[in-house]
Amino acid sequence: MTTEIEVELVQAWPQHCEAVRLRLPEGSSVADALRRAAETGFEPAADVDRACLAIFGKSATPSTRLRAGDRLELLRPL
Repeated sequence: MTTEIEVELVQAWPQHCEAVRLRLPEGSSVADALRRAAETGFEPAADVDRACLAIFGKSATPSTRLRAGDRLELLRPL
């Protein structure tokens, strides 16, 4: 039996914010979350700059492991 975690994937722009909650197997990575979000139709996840990822404001990479309750943020390039 696989334990699942829930995470939130968000993208914020000056005039709007998009978010989706995902249930993933425990041990999933940022890349897994992006793939799942894209499969569900969350368009920002399909074309994200891999250098612009964060979890609660701290830099993350596609291989970063997620924990229950994490907020994965798709950031705008500077």
